[in-house]
Amino acid sequence: MIMEKRGRSEIFTFSSRARKKGAIELSIGTIVIIVLAMSMLILGLVLVKNIFSGATAVTDMTNAQLKDQVSRMFGEDSRLVAYPDTEHINVKGGELGEFGFGVKNLLEGSQAGTSFNYEVVVSDDDIQKNCGVSEREAEDWITVGRSERLEIPTGEIETGRVRIEIPDGAKLCTFRYRVNVYGADNTIYDSVRMDVTIRA
Repeated sequence: MIMEKRGRSEIFTFSSRARKKGAIELSIGTIVIIVLAMSMLILGLVLVKNIFSGATAVTDMTNAQLKDQVSRMFGEDSRLVAYPDTEHINVKGGELGEFGFGVKNLLEGSQAGTSFNYEVVVSDDDIQKNCGVSEREAEDWITVGRSERLEIPTGEIETGRVRIEIPDGAKLCTFRYRVNVYGADNTIYDSVRMDVTIRA
């Protein structure tokens, strides 16, 4: 009788230990699954953010990387493209921002030529009202790539980059630059816009 009670007690103790061990294993497994799920969620959000923010910033690219990215954007009849292809960048006050563009020479026959000129100008009639600066002042924020001569053989692509330095304390607003490309005869070849948002 005593042995029977001891046997039942031992079985109860063993099953109780087994339950505790199972509960601990279940808890560790649950924690691992939660950590993995959170990691995948974070990686997914970063990927989506990169896709919608135009992938890599121009400031982080070499000239070769920029040319590679821009070359992928050209369609059959495209003459001029802007990078990022959202045609929009964000720049913090007191910091540098950059955008890129690519020109493809599609001139043939009597129009064929290799010399192109470009200039970047403000194309926003409301910049004084919205940003509190004149067009001239906003054009002076362009520190590199305001204008340049490009030599582009027929069918080839040449890229450029425009660097903007927004002064510290500039009003938060959005305004537009336009890249105008001219052929050798000084007629407009093509034009593309780039919107700039100044943020805190």
